[in-house]
Amino acid sequence: QWEFEVHYQPKVKLGSENIVGFEALLRWRHPVRGLISPLQFIPLAEETGLIVPIGVRTLEEACRTVRSWQLEFPMRPPVEISVNLSARQFQDRELLEHVRRILAETGLQPESLQFEVTESVLVQDPAQALEIVRELRAIGVGLKIDDFGTGYSSLSYLHKLPFDTLKIDRSFVSTMVQDHAAFEIVRAIILLAGSLGLHVVAEGVEDLEDWSLLRQLGCDFAQGYFIARPMPGDAVTDWVRAWEPRRAQLVPA
Repeated sequence: QWEFEVHYQPKVKLGSENIVGFEALLRWRHPVRGLISPLQFIPLAEETGLIVPIGVRTLEEACRTVRSWQLEFPMRPPVEISVNLSARQFQDRELLEHVRRILAETGLQPESLQFEVTESVLVQDPAQALEIVRELRAIGVGLKIDDFGTGYSSLSYLHKLPFDTLKIDRSFVSTMVQDHAAFEIVRAIILLAGSLGLHVVAEGVEDLEDWSLLRQLGCDFAQGYFIARPMPGDAVTDWVRAWEPRRAQLVPA
């Protein structure tokens, strides 16, 4: 019955404070129970295999929506969309064909689509992961390692798989001001990524102190409640218009 909604959380470039894209996040608005957390329904969708058709439809909606925003808010480069790939989706042999079809149907350029994959997905079948990642890169889409620093074999994958972005887990970012160890982990990831030519996204940016510290450390992009909570697609236009005056206040002198 498709009671799901795709919500969007903005990603902003630190330094210029320009909007660079959005992450697509699935929500279930149950007619009786109301909004159900992904922590409850995603594991069940994974277990049953329903995550595959759900993921395809989510990707279609997200790509179509961001393409409409690119036309409404022309920017250089155009705003991008990030979509999470689960383990089941990563094992789906039709994934690549779905991606090609959706890009063709929506008119979205491959470089405007980013896939986020957790390290646990890569660990399950490293050989297959390498093959799929290479084919996705051949299509032209971007690839991020999500929740970096919380997996098992982070460093061994960095030189084997052609990812272009690391996403620092919120558990480090949200505590780095109070916890020196978390701060050092964030700093080390940013330095490591820079030496390897990778971009860095910090998620879980909660306040101005987090924002300012990440900028000082040389982090590329930020995402979190300080910028905006995930929102329905029809709320994004108003948020984009409201961001401009706020952005001007955050740009460093």
